[in-house]
This record gives sequence, C-alpha cells and structure tokens, in this order.
Amino acid sequence: MRDADGFGRHPAHNRENGSFRTRAPGPESSSGERSRLSPQLLAQSRPEAGDFCQTRRVFGALIRIDSVTKRYPDGTVAVDRLSLEIPDRAITVLVGPSGCGKTTTLRMINRMVEPSEGTILLDGKDIQQQPVNTLRRSMGYVIQNAGLFQHRTILDNIATVPRLLGWGKERSRARARELMDRVGLDGTLARRYPYQLSGGQQQRVGVARALAADPPVLLMDEPFSAVDPVVRKGLQDELLRIQEELAKTIVFVTHDIDEAVKLGTMVAVMRTGGRLAQFAPPAELLTDPADAFVEDFLGTDRGIRRLSFFTAAGLDLLTAPIVAVDATAEQIAARDTADVPYLLVTDLDGRPLGWAESGELTAGSIETDRLLPHGRPFAAGTDSLRAALDCAVLSPTGWAVAVDGEGRAAGVVSQQTIAEAIRGAHANSARTTQKVAP
Repeated sequence: MRDADGFGRHPAHNRENGSFRTRAPGPESSSGERSRLSPQLLAQSRPEAGDFCQTRRVFGALIRIDSVTKRYPDGTVAVDRLSLEIPDRAITVLVGPSGCGKTTTLRMINRMVEPSEGTILLDGKDIQQQPVNTLRRSMGYVIQNAGLFQHRTILDNIATVPRLLGWGKERSRARARELMDRVGLDGTLARRYPYQLSGGQQQRVGVARALAADPPVLLMDEPFSAVDPVVRKGLQDELLRIQEELAKTIVFVTHDIDEAVKLGTMVAVMRTGGRLAQFAPPAELLTDPADAFVEDFLGTDRGIRRLSFFTAAGLDLLTAPIVAVDATAEQIAARDTADVPYLLVTDLDGRPLGWAESGELTAGSIETDRLLPHGRPFAAGTDSLRAALDCAVLSPTGWAVAVDGEGRAAGVVSQQTIAEAIRGAHANSARTTQKVAP
C-alpha cells in the first residue's frame, strides 16, 4: 500500500491513529536474540496517555534486512546473520561496542559495503537490483565531522546532491537556504566556508546537505560524537524537532546508550561479532534487557534512564510555599506551613530566585543574595519524572521547583511525592504490559 506521497506503507498501518499492527512474535533464533516487533514492544513505543513522557509511533517497515552477513576475505565476520525490520518514518538506532558491526550495517544499506549473504529490501525492492548511484542519491548520509567540501561555501555544500540530480543552480541554492533555516543556521553563514564554522554548525550543515533532495531515508553514522556535550544535546534536540516536522526513516549509529535512548523509536543493541542482541523500543529495552550482555551494556543506572519515559505532568505541585520578593510580613506568615520547611522566593514576575526559611525573610525587602539556590527547575507538564527527580536531588532543600513555559514558578514538589509518582508510573506501566500480553 502507498500513501499519497508515494512512499510505501505497511498494510497493517492504521491511518487514523498511527498505530501499527504486527504479526504475532515468532520463535526466537537459535542464539536467543530478539529481532521482531511484538505487541509488547509496541505497547512500550506507543504508551497510553499519561503513562510515558514521550509517545513515538511505529509504522510499517520501509527497510528490511534479511539474514545479512558481511564476511571479509581474511575470514573476519563484521555482521553475522542480521535480520531487522526498520520502521518507516521513525528513528532506528544501532548501538553497541566497537567491532559490533553497526557502521558496516549502515553502509550496507546504501551499498558502500556489499553484503556477503542475505538481502536488504528498500520499500519492498532488493537494493542489489538498483543502480548504486541512484540508490545512494535517494538516501541522505551524515557522518562524523560532517565530511564537508572545504573548497565550497556552506550554501554550495548543502546544494551538492540537488546539483548532482540535475537541479538548476538557483533552485538548488534556494533549497539550500530553506534548509539552513530549518536546521537553525543563520543565513549570514551561507557564503562562509566550513573552516569558518564551529563543530556544531558544521554538523548542522551536514544534516542540511543530507536533507537537500528530500530523501525518504536518512543514514547517520555517529554524527554528533565529535562535539562537546552541550552542543551534542542541542543537535539531538534539533534532530528530534526536524524529525517531528519531516518524518523521515532514519537509521542512526552511535556507541552512546544515552543518545540511543533519547533519539530512538526502536533501538537495536548489537554485540561484538556483528550479532543482534535485542531490538526494542527504548522503554522496553530498559525494563526488560534480553540477557546479561544487554543489561551490562545499559549500565547500572538504567532504572534512572527509564524515568525519562514517565511524564511529570501528574505531580501534585504545592503553590502555598511561594512568596514574592516584596512580600509583607502577613503574606510570609500565611505561606509558612509545617509541611514545607522552606519558602521559595520569586521576583516580581514570578520567576524563582531561591529558598529561605520563613524566619530569615525580612518583610518588604528580602535579601536575595542570602537565599539558597533553587537549582535547575523542571517544566511542569512537559518534563519527565527523571528531570523532576534530578531537580529535587540537586536542590539543597530536597524540593524541586516546577516552572511554566514563561519560566514562572508553577509550584514545588518534594522528593517523597516524586517517589510516590514513580511507584505509580511503574504500576501503570505493568498494567499496560499485561493488557497487551498474548
């Protein structure tokens, strides 16, 4: 079946709600590896309202990797009998230690590396039956350090593939300017050269270039690994925003499990030797690792990571212990409660300034330089329980501050209340899993 845009859609896809009905899970492979989309996995990737912080839809498979092996002449097996169904319009992340075959797998999809055995289907067609140049030009490709042409301007770098496809110069450059805006690049950078940009800016150019011909598939090989953590987070957020707008089929390679959990609709964990260890949505992966290898690769803090999938929207926020910096003695006394040992002081616009005990506040002229820091607040209604817990743990008072979209204090919440919410979220998740169990 095909949509109006001409791209293939699995016949089990529901147009109305974006759901995806899969076949019943088949038996595990001889190695016990998991590679099929099961109802349990879909329950984790498409949670009920209010259960998880992020809702990620799974569509039919656009790319099918069927029993693919890559064996080099010296006998080295980089990928061993790999089978994956990569969903359309979603981000599939390949993650694992060095030597697990994740980059080799990515390169086999666009035939930069040819498989020794097995088949890879793109929209139901064997990629071996397609001219290699045509295949590659139908896919965007982003690599570490962007891989830009140093002798070309930023505008002409982005316009590379449209020009190869025969677009005119003005049309190609107009498309490049459009994409600069889409990936958050200032138009004044158009005439600069790659060496004149920061690492983060260069990676944005790389993403723009990959999107220039509007390909249905985007391949990304550790594109953000060479930049610092702050820039990396910004690039990850930008990719999620772009994906929300464009809905590409993205295959993303990383060695960082945190990046995989943040970006992935589905995550394929690969083990050394090029074998699949587990293929699952991030929440299910963190909840139910397939074996000791996956559990060890996820690390000892996978329980904390899982909290990223539970929303903080239902937290019971208290507004009583909040006073403005110009509060009167009566207002301070009225806000002082036995349940909260501190008061949160805000500026006249309602933005948090810090904590103080009520007895230390001077009516009408609170000394803000003597306030305890309020820490990093979390966004009420949109952030996860992990963000809320982090705020409470880092707060010197043990209380987290929630803010609205304008940065104004929306309320405060204790570690105890957050812990109760976490227990409730786990219980709700368990009930959801039981509902879809075969």
